[in-house]
Amino acid sequence: MKPPNNRVIVFSRYPEPGVTKTRMIPALGPERAAQLQQALTKRTLAVVNSFGADHPCDLEVRFAGGESSRMSCMFGAGLTYRSQNGGDLGQRLTDAFATAFNEGATRVVVMGSDCPEIDSATLDEAINALSHADVVLGPAIDGGYYLIGLKANQPDLFQEIDWGSESVSRQTARKAKQSRCIVHRLQTLSDVDYPEDLVVCRRFPETFDNVLPQTREGVLSVIVPTLNEERCIERTLRRIAGLPNVEVIVADGGSEDSTIDIARRMGVTVVISNPGRGRQMNAGAAVASGDVLLFLHADTQLPDSFHHHVRATLEQDAIAGAFSLRIDGDRLGLRWIEHGVNFRSRFLGRPYGDQGLFVSANRFFKLGGFPNWPLMEDVELCRRLRKHGTISLAEAAVTTSARRWLHLGILKTTLINQLCIASFNLGVSPAKLDQWYRSRR
Repeated sequence: MKPPNNRVIVFSRYPEPGVTKTRMIPALGPERAAQLQQALTKRTLAVVNSFGADHPCDLEVRFAGGESSRMSCMFGAGLTYRSQNGGDLGQRLTDAFATAFNEGATRVVVMGSDCPEIDSATLDEAINALSHADVVLGPAIDGGYYLIGLKANQPDLFQEIDWGSESVSRQTARKAKQSRCIVHRLQTLSDVDYPEDLVVCRRFPETFDNVLPQTREGVLSVIVPTLNEERCIERTLRRIAGLPNVEVIVADGGSEDSTIDIARRMGVTVVISNPGRGRQMNAGAAVASGDVLLFLHADTQLPDSFHHHVRATLEQDAIAGAFSLRIDGDRLGLRWIEHGVNFRSRFLGRPYGDQGLFVSANRFFKLGGFPNWPLMEDVELCRRLRKHGTISLAEAAVTTSARRWLHLGILKTTLINQLCIASFNLGVSPAKLDQWYRSRR
């Protein structure tokens, strides 16, 4: 039997500043955004070349922007370079697969260049799966896919798809099943499209050391997510900005007030990302240089000598830590909330939200950071952290504003918070919880 003629095609773009990775420009600037594209493509091609060295296959790069000679000069001469043809992604995929099959390929895999987690084993699984499956899909966390493989041309798979949406992978799989195709799903991996996705790149410092900061020992990075916090952000930053060995990063989700102006005036780093605390804190962490990361709400004040308390807590064999909670108000109900939160944190190892969670940068990046959720992102991260060690409380307390308890009332706010946690534990999605939470507030 004649062996299959395998072809691996990488979709990429020539890294031109101001044109490439434009969604990263608010966080990185045009030059570093282009460098990110170059680093991602080089990493992907290293995986493809490693696979090709052990497995007979044709290797091809389909690129947008630039010219073949410039791509060859930047990424190596041992590959076939072709321009992407067509309008939207579906048309470009249709053309790439049609050309490959017309030229005699019998198994074709197309992969993007934005997934630094992909390796030769994943590519090997995709090629081998086409011996029994009609379609191979490598789903991405954002709802798209980082890889698709076919063993016959199927242009209908790429029609009437909402490209760029969170349902691309799901819609494609549905179309394949409607055509009675056998679908093989690979593991879900991360694409790097937005500033919050850069936390994935921090796991590979040797690849992205010219794009993202290198970790500095002894530096504490304080990351403050903000969205229209002009009333409290100056007070919060005043206590921490300009301190030795403390880096302050404001991760803004699109404020329309003077939050960003205040932060920049105070000399702290500002990174712009999509809204949502999980996304914003990931975006801030991705550009942080500290060996320890501390996540702080905009209306929460750190105690004196907080840097010392953070180091002392982590030196006691804790995998992560947080502060005790003090609420800025004199109502008796607030004291009961403090006692409950501090009991839960100290004896159950579950500090959330306002308590200034801190963790080593290495551990945070290894775990993949926060999920990009609008709610419950800290609950989920603490769950993962507790699987690896103890989360301890520092011998000091943060002071947070009572505004959210006073806005709706202490009892109602507490009930809403507890219902959110209970519903999350029962499997309700963070997106639905966020909708319900906002409607109640």
